[in-house]
Amino acid sequence: MALFNKLSFIQDEIKTLPEVQSFKSDFKTSTKTFWDRTKNAAWLILAEKEILAFAGLQWAAIGLGYILWVQMLGWIPDDVWNAASGDGEGSALLPSLVLLAWSFVIVGIVAFPVGMLSACIGAVHLLRRSGRDSTVAACLKIVGPRAWSLWALHWVDGWITVNQILDRLPKKDDDTTPAERALSEALYYAWKIGSAGVLPGLITGRSLIPAGKESIRFVKNNFKDIALLRAGYSSLCWIIGIGAYVGGIALAVMFPELMPAEVATSTGIKHIYLSATIPLMIALAIVMVILRPIYVIAVTDLFADHLEAVNQPIELEKAPSQWAKAVAAVGLIAITVVVGAVFRQELGIMDLLAHITS
Repeated sequence: MALFNKLSFIQDEIKTLPEVQSFKSDFKTSTKTFWDRTKNAAWLILAEKEILAFAGLQWAAIGLGYILWVQMLGWIPDDVWNAASGDGEGSALLPSLVLLAWSFVIVGIVAFPVGMLSACIGAVHLLRRSGRDSTVAACLKIVGPRAWSLWALHWVDGWITVNQILDRLPKKDDDTTPAERALSEALYYAWKIGSAGVLPGLITGRSLIPAGKESIRFVKNNFKDIALLRAGYSSLCWIIGIGAYVGGIALAVMFPELMPAEVATSTGIKHIYLSATIPLMIALAIVMVILRPIYVIAVTDLFADHLEAVNQPIELEKAPSQWAKAVAAVGLIAITVVVGAVFRQELGIMDLLAHITS
């Protein structure tokens, strides 16, 4: 939570901007702004094939993280799922907290490769813009000095994004008011718009907090361009997300044998989420391999223009690499999680879950 509080100044400052309060964008205008950036981004992607490799690895990392996350659903005793669905006795609070903690760890593990690879995509653009050759080694050398900060940024951003996606999903007995939903969306977009310059800020040599402060200045100086770009990207992601949701329902209708006979069981819940993997991964592939590289390249280009406008140099490879320590840290967490998942019976994790969720 300290990390979230450390970066909260970005959201706090952006949400009070008059431009944010008055900003309105229709679907046509925002998506046109996004697609106007496609030509240059597509040219760069075709010229620099490593961008596709970086994007594909992001997709794979998130997919593996999702599959690992689903495993926990099969560990919780059936009577707990019955209680959560109203068919049994007891409280679902403790298993919810267990799942929340598990989700937080999984997001943290996935955040590292996603952060590094996103930064590498931005680094490709900056290398080409400065007239230098772009190679995988050159990109890794640029992002290495900010490995810790990139991990922290994407852990925070990933957690905020996951929570917002879950809030948007239909819920049983949902008593959230329209005003509360509107406030949640406003705060979410204040973060997304306000943090737009943090990634390119880190790539160009700043540490996390200075990158956040520069991002605020970047947004204030280029609000309309950034807001429209973000709105267009978000709108297209919305459409793809709805498509995945509808696709999951269609898959269940077309192939009822994929659905478990008993839903409110550990096996049933896990099976449902695993069945959703196909439409989810298709949607994720479109976002991560096509839309996200365009967005990252576009916002990095805007940030580079901003630095030139305020007479600040674009500094690459400024500090010693942090790769070794960062990889060791995330690797230790990942290995611990995987070992715990594989040997959960032997380690007594299943017995502990049965005890604390009973």
